[in-house]
Amino acid sequence: MNGPAENDHPEWGPFGRPLFADPEARALSRVGVVDIGSNSVRLVVFDGAARSPAYFYNEKIMCGLGAGMSETGRLNPEGRERARAALRRFQLLAEGMDIQPLTAVATAAVRDAEDGRAFCAEIAAETGIRIHIIDGADEARLSAQGVLLGWPGSFGLVCDIGGSSMELAEISGGRVGRRATSALGPLKLREIPGGRKEREAHIADIMAGLVEKVGPQRDRLFLVGGSWRAIARIDMERRAYPLHVLHEYRMNAEAVRETAKFIEKADLEVLRKACGLSSSRMALVPFAAEVLPQLVDAFRPADIAISSYGIREGLLYEQMPQALRDRDPLIEACSFAEAKDARLPGFGRRLFRFVEPLFPGASPARRRLVKAACLLHDVSWRAHPDYRAETCFDNATRANLGGLKHSERLFLGLALLHRYRNKREGTRFEDLYALLDAEGTQAAEVLGKAMRLGAMLWMSERSQAGATLDWDPVERRLVLKLTREAEPLFGEVAQARLKSLGGSLNAETDAQVV
Repeated sequence: MNGPAENDHPEWGPFGRPLFADPEARALSRVGVVDIGSNSVRLVVFDGAARSPAYFYNEKIMCGLGAGMSETGRLNPEGRERARAALRRFQLLAEGMDIQPLTAVATAAVRDAEDGRAFCAEIAAETGIRIHIIDGADEARLSAQGVLLGWPGSFGLVCDIGGSSMELAEISGGRVGRRATSALGPLKLREIPGGRKEREAHIADIMAGLVEKVGPQRDRLFLVGGSWRAIARIDMERRAYPLHVLHEYRMNAEAVRETAKFIEKADLEVLRKACGLSSSRMALVPFAAEVLPQLVDAFRPADIAISSYGIREGLLYEQMPQALRDRDPLIEACSFAEAKDARLPGFGRRLFRFVEPLFPGASPARRRLVKAACLLHDVSWRAHPDYRAETCFDNATRANLGGLKHSERLFLGLALLHRYRNKREGTRFEDLYALLDAEGTQAAEVLGKAMRLGAMLWMSERSQAGATLDWDPVERRLVLKLTREAEPLFGEVAQARLKSLGGSLNAETDAQVV
């Protein structure tokens, strides 16, 4: 997945040169994006040039610009005033953050309203913000590019549901293919005369046309948009799922149908409070829940993933040159964190070479996680020693990192937890451990303890490697080889850590001076 970054570089080794070391990437260090949708108006400021950017600022106002448009053909008057106030505020915030100009786009409500262009002109006169009204095809493309920001090289179908519209875009090998737009947004659906049967017939009719336009899709379905995320949060509640991270949350067709039924029968106010959803969002969820089962039945995806990345991230992706787009968002984010927060920036690469012999024949996906863990092994050093292991686990499992399945978050979290403590029992995270299988749990423990040992054996990033591991998985024998210069580093604590690592490998251990 790491593309060109997998190729060795004389300075950076198997990690490749981090993109934030590139002047072209540093030009993207802070980018402000405004998304004016049918239901909400949001400002996002991306900070840092890591391929998985940090969210420096994120504010959303639920304006409801598209409410009632089916009857009036105009933007909702109350929503319009709330949007004006929000945009005036956003412009002042951007000036305070020295972000000029803001990139602003408007989607279905402004696009379709009789007074949409007048609204844009009014905002430009008041704030200087130039709003770009994008059509459905561009909206689909930008949402798909947002998904590609988190999953470079992905294959599948992106479905972005807004307040007034629903867009589809095919992605294949990192490129956006066929696209289609429809009026299946919840604000439009709730204005259809009649009841549920009439809405379902309307949805089925439009869905058939979408299948014809986009063609059969049997890969992953990526769900983008607040209503889909709300349904996923409800699915978590229904299943008592322990990790409340929506990005990369997985569902299948059966779960979609069960959750749609669950929503239909539930007390929506009780459910809203249990899931921490706003009243305005919850009001739209039942209508989106009528669309999703038909979407899944029509396209029959292999699996379903929630994407927290969408049109706003797509706007950032659009500003990146292809060389930056091709990088692995996880490795880039971890490299950025190490450069910013570690005591010895650059040591993660050396640590990776130290632990690498313990993972012979590892898949590219596993090697990628080992790389990420080595880069992150020291970024939480400022935490209180009694809570350092927990802080590491929290940061790995709940951080805004792209390109990570939930099981991979657990692998990273456990590896970093074992970087600071031998045992994982007795923590507040035990209900999460079941998200990782036994083999992954064992490998994470080994990695964590190997990093714990390796961190004892160098103090200078510039020094030559003084220790290597020789691992024989057949004989179950682990040998730590030390140079004479490094021998004094192998004190009592390091000896205990080697013994602990051997215990996790069920191996005999030895140390040799070579």
